[in-house]
Order: sequence, then C-alpha cells, then structure tokens
Amino acid sequence: MSSCSPKQAIFASLAEVAQALGHHHRLELLEHLGQGERSVEDLSARAKLNFANTSRHLQILRRARLVETRRNGKRVLYSLAGDVEVVSLMHALGRVGERNIAEVGRVMTDFFHARDALEPVARTELLTRLQAGLVTVLDVRPEDEFAQGHVAGALNIPIDELERRLKELPRRREIIAYCRGPYCIFSFEAVAELRTRGYLVRRLEDGYPEWKAAGLPVEVSDREPAISIRS
Repeated sequence: MSSCSPKQAIFASLAEVAQALGHHHRLELLEHLGQGERSVEDLSARAKLNFANTSRHLQILRRARLVETRRNGKRVLYSLAGDVEVVSLMHALGRVGERNIAEVGRVMTDFFHARDALEPVARTELLTRLQAGLVTVLDVRPEDEFAQGHVAGALNIPIDELERRLKELPRRREIIAYCRGPYCIFSFEAVAELRTRGYLVRRLEDGYPEWKAAGLPVEVSDREPAISIRS
C-alpha cells in the first residue's frame, strides 16, 4: 500500500498542474485557447513557435488536464479543459504576480499604465451600461477570434483596421474596448489611439475569456471569416 497520504496525493497532482504553467509559451498558448479552439498549426503561427515546440507544450498542458482535444477530420483541435476553471487559474496567477513580483509591477507601470492610467470598467458595470444602451462595446481582436465568441452586442474592429474605420464609432457615446485578456496590448493601443482623436473611451478590466467565464452574455458569429494572425 502506498505511504502517500490523501493530502500528499492531491498536492502531487496540483504540483503537476503548477509545473505545466511554468513556461511563458504555455501561458500564451492558454491565452490563445481562451478565445476558442485551435489547431496546432494555428497556435504555432499565433504564438510564433515552430510546430514541434507548440506540440510539445500542448502535450504538457494536456497531461496536466489544462487542455483537451477533439478530432475534426484529419485535424486535432485543442481547447481549454474547463473555461471557467482555467481562466480563473490564469487570473489568480496574474494577481499574485502583480502583487508580489517587482518585474511584473514594473512592466505594468512602464508599459500598460503609461498607455492608460484610467481605472478600467468592471464587467458588472459594463453589463449594466450595455443593457441600458449607454455605451458602445468595441472588440479589437482579429475577426476570426470575434467570430468564435464575443461580448453580446459588441462591434468588431480589429486593431489593425482601427484607423481606417473610425467613422463606424460614435463621437458622443462612451466606447468600452476589450481584447484577449488583461495583458493583451490591443485594447491599450486602441484606447490610446482613440483618445488622441477625441473619443471618449475606456477599457474593460480584462477580456473576452473572463467575461465568458463569468457567465455573462456572449454571441457567436454565423459566418466563417478568414483567419487573421497577430500575436
């Protein structure tokens, strides 16, 4: 009989999960999978990794039960193994890092806060204002990510198209921008650009995966857009 106590057995399994999170490429892959299921080839292009490395990282995540797979013809598609739990785990990791790791705090101050020092909009506040018709919600992720799921009622203008599509945005109503998550630069770039042009704009506190994990209203597009890749 094993001498390992129930508590030790649980901690051993949790340590495997923690070890799987212990690489920045795997954290980025989880962020991409938070937008929707992806093939290895797609994830490789988005994370700018070669196929072999992407596959290896995904296998580690799969062994830790952080991702799961399904077959679609000859393709293997990966997705998060429990959106709510994995997104919550990533959120908790970020909060601990921001509080306790000096380098994380420095990057947040020098890069993110320098582009947007205003307090972001909480999810509950956005939901209330969206239902009252008081704001325009702007999703600045690529079109194919928007198609897989987005905040209900959001307008999609990918960050690369923002400058030429400014006329689609209201001048007299507040705009709330969001993207892939709390460390995705797209919404910060959008807010900075729109403010220089006189728009009233703020950011959502995090991104689409957190909104979905909170059980808030989401929509899926009917049409299949061309895949657009930007990290």
